Amino acid sequence: MSGTAPITQDVMTIPRKLPDGPMNLVGLTREKLRDVLIASGTPEKQAKMRVGQIWQWIYLWGVRDFAEMTNLSKAYRAELAEQFVIEIPEVVTRQISTDGTRKYLVKIAGGHEVEIVYIPEDSRGTLCISSQVGCTLTCSFCHTGTQKLVRNLTAAEIIGQVMVVRDDLGEWPEIGAKNVEGRLLSNIVLMGMGEPLYNFENVRDAMKIAMDAEGIQLSRRRITLSTSGVVPEIARTAEEIGCQLAVSFHATTDEVRDKLVPINKRWNIETLLDALRVYPKVSNSERITFEYVMLHGINDSDEDARRLVKLIDGIPAKINLIPFNEWPGAPYKRSSNNRIRAFSEIVYKAGYASPVRTPRGEDIMAACGQLKSATERERKSRKQIAQEAGLAGS
Repeated sequence: MSGTAPITQDVMTIPRKLPDGPMNLVGLTREKLRDVLIASGTPEKQAKMRVGQIWQWIYLWGVRDFAEMTNLSKAYRAELAEQFVIEIPEVVTRQISTDGTRKYLVKIAGGHEVEIVYIPEDSRGTLCISSQVGCTLTCSFCHTGTQKLVRNLTAAEIIGQVMVVRDDLGEWPEIGAKNVEGRLLSNIVLMGMGEPLYNFENVRDAMKIAMDAEGIQLSRRRITLSTSGVVPEIARTAEEIGCQLAVSFHATTDEVRDKLVPINKRWNIETLLDALRVYPKVSNSERITFEYVMLHGINDSDEDARRLVKLIDGIPAKINLIPFNEWPGAPYKRSSNNRIRAFSEIVYKAGYASPVRTPRGEDIMAACGQLKSATERERKSRKQIAQEAGLAGS
């Protein structure tokens, strides 16, 4: 399993032009922030202290204006303001579902747009964030997957999604106060647009910022990364991030998974499971979450349930059963409630937790597999997007 994960075939990429002007400090690791401060004139002996001060202002208290960083001298604040900015994605639209789910369409560099979903529950608030504009994969049941990849998100654009929602929820502590318990945004899931493990470095850096003890302070156990099965990067995730892992599994035979999750043609079920058996030991995770979308007549039989239990034998796991979220033109139908219950019962009796996910935000197309920047699709054709990016005729 050596080498880096290749991008899948049939990918449309748009070259990204870095914005001109001052550098954005959001998304830089502590090490990178130290380097850019020294390069901009901060004395090396002071750099570690300055990193700690600026880090708290940005990630603990949510401050975006250097002038408010009152434990820095006025002269130093002015120097920072001349050379740097603190910027996060711009909210284009914000929708609230009847069940309280919030969906945000945000604009990033280059004018591209991605979607974020916040799901409030009694005991926690989960934020579903995106890692790519579009997606490298073409999972046939997923609406998001019908949008081709445009580009990877930067670490700033990934952690910026968390900051956008903390702004909207009014969840930054008062300046000088420490982070509060019982927060509204308590969990992050990398289950939005894109395959996180095809953008590993940026995802890793963003999640390290989210977990930092002097900033947003989320435990690694409250962060779940969902992958379709990019096997070479699974070991790196355990070693370099250590978060919880979820796998879009969805089938119990290679024949069916090849159709539902085409990446299976590159790394089949056996290869994927071999990597998953090692993950909990290296990352010190409690268990792997297997995501399993319930498709009528495709993967929902009693035989499938029994095969699933046999396949994952020996892996600490829970099975999330996901009623298929139908979308216009979808080639599949949702399994009946009775069929889902029967499937769940077989898995449960085998000793695995098998909760059935309650669909959230369906009325605003915010449910699992539905994210696709519908606003952009309504506004622009593929040809228009290509023209704006200077790719007309390509």
